Amino acid sequence: MKKLIFVLTGILILAGACSRKKKIPATAEELTIFFVNDQHGQIDNFSKIAHIIKTEEQSTSVIVACSGDMFSGNPVVDNFPEKGYPMIDLMNQVGFDVCVPGNHEYDYGESILTDRIKQSEFAWICANVDMGESEVPEPHEYITLSVNGLKVTFLGLVETNGKEDAVIPSTHPWRVQNFTFRRAENVVSQYANVKEQVDSDLYIALSHLGHDGYGGSLGDFQLAHQFPYFDLIIGGHSHSEIDTTVNNIPIYQAISSLNYLGKIELTVHDKEVQTIDYELIDLNQYQEYDEEIAVLVDEYNDAPHLKEVIGYSNTFLSQRQVGCFYTDALRSVMQTDLTFQNTGGVRSSLDEGEIVTGEIMEIAPFNNGTVVYNMTVSEITSFLKESGSGFYYSGMHIEQEGDDILLFDEHDHILPAETMLTLGVNDYIPAVHASHFPAEGAIQKMTTTETLIYYLEHINSQVDYADCNRYFRFQ
Repeated sequence: MKKLIFVLTGILILAGACSRKKKIPATAEELTIFFVNDQHGQIDNFSKIAHIIKTEEQSTSVIVACSGDMFSGNPVVDNFPEKGYPMIDLMNQVGFDVCVPGNHEYDYGESILTDRIKQSEFAWICANVDMGESEVPEPHEYITLSVNGLKVTFLGLVETNGKEDAVIPSTHPWRVQNFTFRRAENVVSQYANVKEQVDSDLYIALSHLGHDGYGGSLGDFQLAHQFPYFDLIIGGHSHSEIDTTVNNIPIYQAISSLNYLGKIELTVHDKEVQTIDYELIDLNQYQEYDEEIAVLVDEYNDAPHLKEVIGYSNTFLSQRQVGCFYTDALRSVMQTDLTFQNTGGVRSSLDEGEIVTGEIMEIAPFNNGTVVYNMTVSEITSFLKESGSGFYYSGMHIEQEGDDILLFDEHDHILPAETMLTLGVNDYIPAVHASHFPAEGAIQKMTTTETLIYYLEHINSQVDYADCNRYFRFQ
């Protein structure tokens, strides 16, 4: 990819001097950066964000950024006729300037991602992805925003820990097979001198790496230690409250789900940060809002197809308890001996009372396909042992004894290693752990979401898993 510089000049603001007690040069420029990360389709607080930004713009220059994972988590966004469009529309209306694509931006597939990027009135940046020959627009590696005389450069980075034997983000591998990703640690040094090259006043990493790397991967903390080129790092992916300094570089993250808005206030003089203040704004406590954006949010939330009653939950279910319902439903509809569901694919708890379609879509937002495999007990236990992942399950009892994994049938008998079983899973699991599954399986007609809805509508509308906890991970 070529290095691209993208200068935005349309956000010039008349700046008034804010009163400050700190001693700063009289010629220092003031700037406020607002940011969110990991919205996962949540839109209710956009009217409050709009009010906060408009108020701030009356006194100082403003940039609005997103650290990734806009999509996947709210059926209002994920199951809109144009999947994902409400999020893009609201970000446009609020006035976002720049985003880095998170791993879940790839969940919808190439065609939908293409449309959403083209509809965005803000820039997409990512230095460690190449869209190849696909139709998806190539994001800029970095951009420079010109704001009231200040030049602010953002470099985008996304995590690539999605598969044990590949370099891809944490999304369905089949949906990114036409893209090429590189590990962030292998590309960042190429942009060490960007600030000088573009004569920028500030150089910021807009990161979807997570705040702390694991398994030897690069997180924001490691980025600050190993590549100390940045004036600050604005992060996402780990859904954390981060307000710290590592290697003299401030690092911030604003939790998730649009419950909070990060506010960074800076004074800049001679290409150096003179002062920096950070506030994590609790949007659920903030009372004022922009009326026009509130009306638009209400229009998107008024989705009759998400309100159809399809079942009843006798108790509140935590996500682990939902895992019991989820795997029971898959096993019943797919008619298999055993089912697994990855924990990351269960995205919500379930309230007591009537169950509506939107709740199921929130629990299972990814619309993964379903597939049945014929596998021996030995093959299944090897997968559980070697995958390193944890799963909810249904159909049998699973125990670890020392270095062995045992499967027990309904009569509490240990199944011999050579016993052949039918295993039902969502197709994300064999896509990520391909080496542990047969080359071919029986692809089912319904997605996981459709399967759960079918189960409630046609097999069992009553949900009660108050005491259930079927989860296994090899230790």
